[in-house]
Amino acid sequence: MSCILKGLLLAWITLNSWVCSVTLPQITDRRFIDDCVQEHNRARSSVNPPASNMQHMTWDKDLAITARKWASNCLFEHNPSRAHPKFTSVGENIWTGYPPSIFEATSAIKSWDDEKQHYNYSSQACSKMCGHYTQVVWASSNKVGCAANLCPGGVKESGFGTKEGVIFVCNYAPAGNVNRRKPYESKGSACSGCEGTCVNNLCSTERTSESGSNYVAVLVVRPIALILTFIAAYAVKHFYPDIFCYE
Repeated sequence: MSCILKGLLLAWITLNSWVCSVTLPQITDRRFIDDCVQEHNRARSSVNPPASNMQHMTWDKDLAITARKWASNCLFEHNPSRAHPKFTSVGENIWTGYPPSIFEATSAIKSWDDEKQHYNYSSQACSKMCGHYTQVVWASSNKVGCAANLCPGGVKESGFGTKEGVIFVCNYAPAGNVNRRKPYESKGSACSGCEGTCVNNLCSTERTSESGSNYVAVLVVRPIALILTFIAAYAVKHFYPDIFCYE
């Protein structure tokens, strides 16, 4: 009987460890990147009043590396030394939660966007916390990089004590939340201040256009290059049959 009980206990411990273990996405995880970028752009495209100069946001790996490094400290405070090789100013939003199984990047970003209920665009006043929201929808912040980190000993300064938790950090460039400035302009309809094209109420960037052009180039140029390679190989073999060696 004791052997059976020991076996059951071991099985329960193994199962419990398996159920409680959480694997968080890495900063190179394509789904994680897409979730972060798409949720930010969803919030940015739906601001009210509509934005005339809201830029489309894209992923930046250097910002993600900075976010990952700071998140590894498991400290619910802002990074005082945010840096980027190209941008002189970097913004930051932080989220933490318990238990780790509840973490979803989209839900964390949405919680920042939900702060819009406390923000008055006309007066630029916050009735409660709304700085996360204004950074999310800061028109000129068109780069984002995020990272999530598991903290087995708890997230310091979070109020969760030593309970295992998750800290989620997003860095932005250029930084938003500049004093005495609104997060975006609302002059006319959405995208009315865009120099380029407008996609889902967002001003498309040069890089977005270039990415599209590169994608088309790949689809068109690669097949042509492949066909030319076969033609060249056939011609060489036909006119110079002895040039090929076989074993």
